[in-house]
This record gives sequence, C-alpha cells and structure tokens, in this order.
Amino acid sequence: MPDYLGEFEQIVLLAVLRLDGSAYGVPIRQEIEQRAGRAVTIGALYATLDRLEAKGYVTSWFSEPTPERGGRSKRYFRLLPAGAEALARSKDMLDSMWKGVRLKGEHGA
Repeated sequence: MPDYLGEFEQIVLLAVLRLDGSAYGVPIRQEIEQRAGRAVTIGALYATLDRLEAKGYVTSWFSEPTPERGGRSKRYFRLLPAGAEALARSKDMLDSMWKGVRLKGEHGA
C-alpha cells in the first residue's frame, strides 16, 4: 500500500518543487507562508523535511560556507522522483474524493 502524504508534507514538497534548485529553509518557509497563508516554525519545517528525506521523497546537500552567514552552510533540498509520485498520488486521491461534492452555499446549493 503506498504511503500517503499528510497536508503539511504536501505543502512542503510543493514549496520545494516551486523553488526548483533554490530550496532551503528560509525560502521554503516564506513560500509556504505567502502561498498557503500559514505560519510555519523552522523546527516544524525541518522535522518534516527530515521525515520526507527519510522516506526518499527529497534529497538534501550543504552549500559552501558563506561569509554573510558567519561561515555557515545552507542545506538545500530537491524533490526526487518518488516525491513527485507521492504528490501525484495525493492529488489524484483528493481529486477523486472531491469529484461530485458540492459544499452548502456553493453555487446556489
């Protein structure tokens, strides 16, 4: 049985995908806060990224240390094919669940 993604895992994977090559903590957090309107702690973000990496959905690497970061490296993330497949499965499942559903108050209902 395939592993389904939780809502926050989907949001994090989509942010990593959108940032394509420049995905590290701060921009990922900003992408989520701007697009999803959700406040995100850096601890919750990294816990989720670590879990997604353990599942084989993202990979990470460290940049060279930079002077503007006091000699610290940035940890970048990239979506792996298994992560893209997990996102597609989650989207298909949600699309299937929503098909034919109308909420009260929607379109005169």
